[in-house]
Amino acid sequence: MLDIVKSQALAAAPHPLDPLTAEEIKAACTLVRTAATSPENCRFPTVRLEEPTKQELAAGGVGRRAFALTLDLATGEAIEHIVDLARNEIVARKVLPNREAPYGQPPVMLEEFFKCEAVVKADPGWRAAMHRRGLTAADIELVQVDPFSSGFFDKEFERGARIVRAVSYFREHLQDNGYAHPIEGVVAVVDLIGGRVIDLTDEDPIVPIPRKKRNYGAHETTNPRTDIKPLHIEQPEGPCFRVDGWKVDWQKWSFRVGFTPREGLVLHQLAYQDGTRKRSLIHRASVTEMVVPYADPTANHFWKSAFDAGEYGLGMLANALELGCDCLGNIHYFDIPAADSKGEPFVMQNAICMHEEDYGIAWKHYEFRNGLFEVRRSRRLVISFFATVGNYDYGFYWYLYQDGTIQLETKLTGIIQTAAVLSGEKYKWGGMVDDYLGGPTHQHFFNVRLHMDLDDGGNTVTEHDFVPRPWGHDNPHGNVFDVTTRVLSRERDAAAVANGETGRFWKISNPNETNSVGNAPAYKLVVNPSPLMLAQEGSYVRKRGGFATKHVWVTAFDAREKYASGDYPNVHAGGDGLPCYAAQNRSIENADIVVWHSFGHTHVCKPEDFPIMPVEYAGFTLKPTGFFAANAAGDIPPDRNSRSVLAGNEKDAGRSCCQER
Repeated sequence: MLDIVKSQALAAAPHPLDPLTAEEIKAACTLVRTAATSPENCRFPTVRLEEPTKQELAAGGVGRRAFALTLDLATGEAIEHIVDLARNEIVARKVLPNREAPYGQPPVMLEEFFKCEAVVKADPGWRAAMHRRGLTAADIELVQVDPFSSGFFDKEFERGARIVRAVSYFREHLQDNGYAHPIEGVVAVVDLIGGRVIDLTDEDPIVPIPRKKRNYGAHETTNPRTDIKPLHIEQPEGPCFRVDGWKVDWQKWSFRVGFTPREGLVLHQLAYQDGTRKRSLIHRASVTEMVVPYADPTANHFWKSAFDAGEYGLGMLANALELGCDCLGNIHYFDIPAADSKGEPFVMQNAICMHEEDYGIAWKHYEFRNGLFEVRRSRRLVISFFATVGNYDYGFYWYLYQDGTIQLETKLTGIIQTAAVLSGEKYKWGGMVDDYLGGPTHQHFFNVRLHMDLDDGGNTVTEHDFVPRPWGHDNPHGNVFDVTTRVLSRERDAAAVANGETGRFWKISNPNETNSVGNAPAYKLVVNPSPLMLAQEGSYVRKRGGFATKHVWVTAFDAREKYASGDYPNVHAGGDGLPCYAAQNRSIENADIVVWHSFGHTHVCKPEDFPIMPVEYAGFTLKPTGFFAANAAGDIPPDRNSRSVLAGNEKDAGRSCCQER
């Protein structure tokens, strides 16, 4: 039987890094709302823990503080508040200058999604555009209106405004897949504060709406497979992890689970027990941003470049995970206290899933000379969550391995954006996915922020390439190659691009410590093949998503520099975030540093991506490199059903533990 454990982790005395409790959310929002100019118009796009820094934690006695961002629905004024929860007092207040260049708005709230649809459907111009495409009043009621973060192109109506752009899809019924029926050539710009359409595109010639049904619900699958038998994953003695509130211990790993409305899952104080020594690795790890720019220049698509974390909030859009589907095995779920747009606390059920997985062979050798056969299976701990952002679904899976390896894997699925195509034409800006239906080519970029803390000291990043050594007396056979080393001393040195030809990699080390062979203990950043942003230099999306122009950035830690795209990418003119941070050119050698890694996927749509897209993967790995004195997984015991095969027993010599009964 599969076991489920759930935890809200609402301790009487929370740890300084624990997410806000429901009681703390209620207290902070009540205080801020009461102090607002117009309490009835006060909304809360973001409420989260104001985390103490590493230095504050080390000093001890850190009080609990809440960060509350408010938006006045009548005036559009946005204000940041810091609330001291012990004193029940607002200790800092900052009005955002979003009326001045480069602007920027708080993230779009869920209630604004519904407001946008109502505003669009009430607009006479939009309704006339629907009628021009043959839709009746009854049809219009079923039209799906997708509010989309607007991007920025320096239009008068964009400057300092709280707007979204809205595109529409025909549906025959509420569960009909609207993305099979895009309404091309109609885009409404909605002023969310004024509650009106302020700009409308209604293009000629009219492209007919594709009417072919492409639904994917189980109840509409006419010929499902019948040869899939049950696959059970059981741990009859329970899992190996231990959970105390938000603190987790597994094998030799320890860490604290966190969660924010923007980033979703956060891992704090990641450490590994090496003999008698608990060694710190990463102080804080999270995905702080992602951007999805589209390569179609037409009216429905050119502006699409959603910053899904900064413009909506990955954490706010987290799914309630279900046993046997999103997660499988002996599972621990974390329920997350959160605030709705009115500042009322609620619980995000099953937002984080944690479980163990078998991961094949950890290490193995068969010594044919004496018949000694040793094999160990690998196990990994999985900490994950899924977010649905409009049409796309994104899974974020952190893996911890017994040998000290850390991995982040993102899973991309959901439904692609679509474009209607005239009869007899091919879609120019992507791939055809069905009759009269194209999928625009686009890119997905993620950025992970790693506040490093190897062995509790100053850390240094070095860049390495494999290069062939020239022929010569020290390479007479032409087989020698070298590894170059470049110390990244300042921030401008560190903005870098991966190179598969030279196998470029980066090492994060602690130069104040010495490992077993006289070098600095280190971890290696293994970058998977990944694109960079292809939008042209000077384009607004490139200015706004500058973090995606490099694979690796290293900055000196600054508590104010939390996000790869800056604090408020929504309707922002660009230039904030990592390029701005790195331009300061601070020293990053033997310092308190943050390593940022951008990675992603370029998606050219194909028929196999519709109506539902099979998972694509992207991510990276951190591997110990001189951090341990030996294979950290060398002490994994044999499987209970395995045995070492002695010399002379040739019948058993090639059998693995999996084959034995």
